[in-house]
Amino acid sequence: MKQLLSLVMSLALTFFLGGAITLNAEWVEAKTLNFALAGNPDTLDPHKTSGTLTFQTIKSLYDTLVEPGMDGKIVPALAEKWEVTDDALAWTFYLKKEVTFHNGDKLTSKDVKATFERILDKATASPKAKEFSSIIGIETPDDTTVIFKLKEPASPLLASLASGWGAILPKGLIDAGHDFGTQPVGTGPFVLKKWIRDSQIVLQKNNNYWMKGLPQLEEIVMHIIPERAVSVQGLISGQVDVAYVIDKDDLPMLEASPDVKIEKSLTALIMVMSMNCSNPVLKDIRVRQAINYAIDKQKVLDVAYGGGKIIGTFMDYGNAYYKDFSGLYPYDPSKAKALLAEAGIGQETTLELFLPQNYELHVKAGEMYQDMLTKVGLNVKIKLVDWSTWLSDVYRAAKYDLTVIGHTGKLDPDGTLAGYGTKDRYVRWINPRAAELIDQARKVSGFENRKQLYDEVLEIMAKEVPFMYLGSSYRYTAVRKNVSDFRMTPKLDTFDFRWTTIE
Repeated sequence: MKQLLSLVMSLALTFFLGGAITLNAEWVEAKTLNFALAGNPDTLDPHKTSGTLTFQTIKSLYDTLVEPGMDGKIVPALAEKWEVTDDALAWTFYLKKEVTFHNGDKLTSKDVKATFERILDKATASPKAKEFSSIIGIETPDDTTVIFKLKEPASPLLASLASGWGAILPKGLIDAGHDFGTQPVGTGPFVLKKWIRDSQIVLQKNNNYWMKGLPQLEEIVMHIIPERAVSVQGLISGQVDVAYVIDKDDLPMLEASPDVKIEKSLTALIMVMSMNCSNPVLKDIRVRQAINYAIDKQKVLDVAYGGGKIIGTFMDYGNAYYKDFSGLYPYDPSKAKALLAEAGIGQETTLELFLPQNYELHVKAGEMYQDMLTKVGLNVKIKLVDWSTWLSDVYRAAKYDLTVIGHTGKLDPDGTLAGYGTKDRYVRWINPRAAELIDQARKVSGFENRKQLYDEVLEIMAKEVPFMYLGSSYRYTAVRKNVSDFRMTPKLDTFDFRWTTIE
């Protein structure tokens, strides 16, 4: 049996990685890093996506004016420094000189202006446009100076500028209507060589990158491998160098390999089962409360996600703005049954649970949720969808009843909470007071002042439960021992290969 499994894994690796012998030879000669990616990006255009996996991928292709350092603080990137007026209505950024785009164009303030005009243009339909809606004017007094004029103070703006959706594009290509979705052009450390959907994304070193001496790798091959067993076998055999999400069940096999090291950390993810509150059944708070009581949260965290910390509201556990409401809905199946009976919900009511099939951990969690909800009398049917469909139908169009996902942490709480309490978010939960508080917190400066407002928001969300709040999971990243300095951006959880080396 073991020999048969080994043969199957070998054939699968050959299929996904294009042949073991050839790949290994290229790896040695070209300093190529082979990376296991769980699925396809929906696009490579940073202004037309909200997908976590997409931002993780395009971090290597684009740069932003500022970026998070490894301690989470925002530091200069394409802008060498910035200033904010006392009234917080004018933000001035001074660009680095001698930065070039992948097509050879030199970065100037006009590129920055064109970039944010593109984001704010309704024709672009950027899902992140609202984060920059406080900008009412952009001035470019010279080639290296950009001034953002704001209609009102906006504390979260710096964090938005530091996030992947603030990536800077060349004005010439924007004006020409260039297709950045399939032909990305940025100032990033790597250049796209090719993208074969469902197979691989190949990135080559940008020899003119503005950070001198970086990147150190010549090439990155992102192999799209939804099957976790293939990733694990690839790590052990040496055909995969890094896999960023490892199932707890696979840890013993990887830990037994002398050539693999495991790194464990608490993610900034907010793991949830989201509920469509426009659904007549889920609009009833008693049903949403019942769903929260029905779930053994620590068990799901441990079994599906490899452990983590339970949360009770819509904020990641390690966030400075997090407030603990996890005691509101403890595991209590009897209470869940009573609430469902009170709401008149029985087996004749069917809820569809949409699961993104390329995320095995979410699928496993979803299967556990289905079992737990069935035990309290809910009729839940699982529907597997690909990632592109999940983004278009579930996240953007709210065509679902229940779904399972992990929301990526953000550099500012507004990035997490903006839009909630209105019909604009995919849970379709409407609460004017929460929406008002979130809007107020956006305009207020100072941690304590903002936290007071966010505390009330998080309490409302904790009590009204538009989600079943699970927790912030641990991340197990597996890296071959000859790989050094593979980094994940704090909060945003994007891949940063600039310092990565292979011995």
